[in-house]
Amino acid sequence: MTTDSEQAAQFASMEPDDCMAGAVHPSGSPVLSGAVDSNEEEALHPINWNLLTADEAEAEWLDLNAWVHWLRATYGLPPTVIPPFWHRHDELVWELSALHMHWLNAYDQDGSPSAPLAWHRDFADARNRLREWVSTCGTKLDRNRPTRLTTWPGEEPAEPGVEVAIEHREADFCAYVMEDVAARQRIEDRARAVAGAS
Repeated sequence: MTTDSEQAAQFASMEPDDCMAGAVHPSGSPVLSGAVDSNEEEALHPINWNLLTADEAEAEWLDLNAWVHWLRATYGLPPTVIPPFWHRHDELVWELSALHMHWLNAYDQDGSPSAPLAWHRDFADARNRLREWVSTCGTKLDRNRPTRLTTWPGEEPAEPGVEVAIEHREADFCAYVMEDVAARQRIEDRARAVAGAS
């Protein structure tokens, strides 16, 4: 188990390229690191981002980032479908994660030969949803703001998000993942401490 300070030191030594993991295999498929070790067979399963441990989240973020880089380059997707700051918008993360798992399943060597056609049909539907969410959340090619939340009667008013310029997408992704992983690790450490005290 690593402590927050050990994890912070590990992340501090990372470069943005360490987080990108956007390498592409000569076959044209993204090189996915983290979630599945090349020596282990692991069944594909849906990713529930709410339940991932710190280690699982780090691996999933890196794999998803690599795949999204491959997807946008392969299909020439504009920022109105996949914007640079997709990782800062839950609605985009969940959609892209589901699409990624669907793609892995469709192109599994033991899968059905017609599965890629089903994936492309679902990909067309997903692109329409992505366009709608990108439009609603307000993220663009060169700037980003948090998704606006509607305040329901009886709730405290939501803070309006401030739009910021995008200076370096990969550095922001790396910082965001480090923050997410550290937050998950703190929750795990507190749960262990409570379990140990009882």
